[in-house]
Amino acid sequence: MSAAGKSVLVIVAGSIAAVKAPAVLRRLREQGAQTQVLATRAALEFITELSLATAAGTPVATDETWFSPRADAQHLTLGKVDAVVIVGASAELLARAAGGHGSDLASATLLSVQCPVLWVPAMNERMWGHPAVQANVATVRSWGHLFLGPAVGAFGTAGEGSGVGRMSEPEEIAARVLELLGGPGDVDVSPIQAIQDMRGLRVVVSAGPTREYLDPVRFISNPSSGKMGFAVAQEARDRGAQVTLVTGPVNLADPAGVRVVRIESALQLRDEVVGAAEWADIVVMTAAVADYRAAELATEKQAKVAGDVTVHLTPNPDILAELGRNKGERVLVGFAMETHAGVERAAGKAQRKNADFILLNYPTREGTAFGGDDNEVTLVRADGSHEDWPRMSKREVARKLLDAALQVKQKAAPG
Repeated sequence: MSAAGKSVLVIVAGSIAAVKAPAVLRRLREQGAQTQVLATRAALEFITELSLATAAGTPVATDETWFSPRADAQHLTLGKVDAVVIVGASAELLARAAGGHGSDLASATLLSVQCPVLWVPAMNERMWGHPAVQANVATVRSWGHLFLGPAVGAFGTAGEGSGVGRMSEPEEIAARVLELLGGPGDVDVSPIQAIQDMRGLRVVVSAGPTREYLDPVRFISNPSSGKMGFAVAQEARDRGAQVTLVTGPVNLADPAGVRVVRIESALQLRDEVVGAAEWADIVVMTAAVADYRAAELATEKQAKVAGDVTVHLTPNPDILAELGRNKGERVLVGFAMETHAGVERAAGKAQRKNADFILLNYPTREGTAFGGDDNEVTLVRADGSHEDWPRMSKREVARKLLDAALQVKQKAAPG
């Protein structure tokens, strides 16, 4: 990923996690971002201006600089960036922002920005879980603001304990900001996405191709990029779900805030997905799984020979069918790729495998083949009913897919 030419404002809030802000700034600058830093009065109780200015490569904006003689309105100038990240976001700053306050530089700047805003909270578990704090979180989310964490782990001073409240690590924060700036797995930050309608749900997504080795250096595979599955994982994460992404070999960075398991073969994919699905509420199978593997894997590279070569293959397990047999109350979504009789075949697949619906891909349609950023699909149910979706970005497909999955889950809920 690269953020060359992009500008980021890092707001450092009044938490002990403020000491990690220089690491965030350094990682952003390593990726080419132009960084500015704003420190609240409380933040400067934990870290010095010198440390922040050195890491940012620019002077630190504070309440004192805001009220100093200057030619510009500093809160408006600071707001003209491509992304804002609040490091060590405290309950205090969150409350001021949610209340629309503007009596300090940080909250006034947040009123002026028109770019993606990422909150990275750090506070005691009891504070984070307080209804007032969660109400403020819901308020700023409704504006389209995003959250990373808090994570589970030790926090605060010695003996304070552990739980939900620890700030995410600098590497994860920088990766998430880079996504917002338009790196791989570009994030759409519309207010619709920020609605937390999947909070408390557990989602498992498979993505990418599998590799079925014939010998140590040769394998059978396909050109799946993994972009569709990664888009589903990112969308579910941003809507509040706890997400596990099981992916084959792809050239995509791990999405921040998602548990990523990397595999190669269909057998490995099967073990990881079936295991993770035991606790899942929704399972989305976008992976392009090889239908066959070598009946016998050669332990040494096979020498080239003249003439034809016969390769003996054996079927791989049908992971979607296995998940369907043990479906329980989970919502199960599959993908299919057909060149003709697509709706009929997809409906049959949904029925045989006990999937709630199948998303039908059209590999021969221009702009929607393997590796593209867009997709054009049809949602197909076991009874043959279907919905044709127009060509759209894979992130938009992911959003509509999860909307449909939530509708299935709500209809199945008792009462």
